Amino acid sequence: MAEIRFQRGERPLSPHLQVYRLPLTAITSILTRITGQGMLPGLLLIVWWLVAAVTSPDAFATADWALRSWLGSLVMIGTMWALFYHLLAGLRHLYYDSGRGMEIDTGRNLSIAVLVGSAILTVLTLVVMA
Repeated sequence: MAEIRFQRGERPLSPHLQVYRLPLTAITSILTRITGQGMLPGLLLIVWWLVAAVTSPDAFATADWALRSWLGSLVMIGTMWALFYHLLAGLRHLYYDSGRGMEIDTGRNLSIAVLVGSAILTVLTLVVMA
């Protein structure tokens, strides 16, 4: 057997997070999982608003005020973006499951399309709803 001996200073080092840069496809894959969980606060606000609507006028007024406040609006816009992002990323993965789009350039372009598409859909929805 070949014997390889490294002294402490000669050992190869693994790339550290500050040195290693994740590819865009990995970042968007991680972001897909984050947005899946990130939609929860918006969902809870919507459920609270709907339950308050059938409970009493005072409860509805409170929930409606919270939902229409700047913080509630910010949470709902973030939830809307997360929903669009998660939808487009799911469609991208469905495309991958068909065996297509496995080239590096195609994967990177699809990642950019998911990011840009989710932002455009969010802005379009805000414009239409305003």
